[in-house]
Amino acid sequence: MSKKSVVIMPDTRKILEQMGEQIKLARLRRRISAELVAERAGISRATLCSVEKGSSSVSIGSYAAVLHALNGMDRDLLLIAKDDELGRKLQDLGLLTGKRAPKEERI
Repeated sequence: MSKKSVVIMPDTRKILEQMGEQIKLARLRRRISAELVAERAGISRATLCSVEKGSSSVSIGSYAAVLHALNGMDRDLLLIAKDDELGRKLQDLGLLTGKRAPKEERI
């Protein structure tokens, strides 16, 4: 069974490349060698190189492992899609606006 290839849009490719560059800069600022980060992340040095280039063929798990190896930066992944403005607007548009709120029971 052959793998289905995923089409990566140009803007997304640029974002991945920027993310890879930021990961590399974070490693260099911490003065941690590529070998040590790869070892801590449990990946090969070649995979780390792909992460730092922003390759779309690397699993998100590898990105997370590298971020974790850089002293817990994987917590930043929790910020992804946290504030979903478009989703909230679409949800609000779908809410029924013609109905009243239920009356409170009086005791």
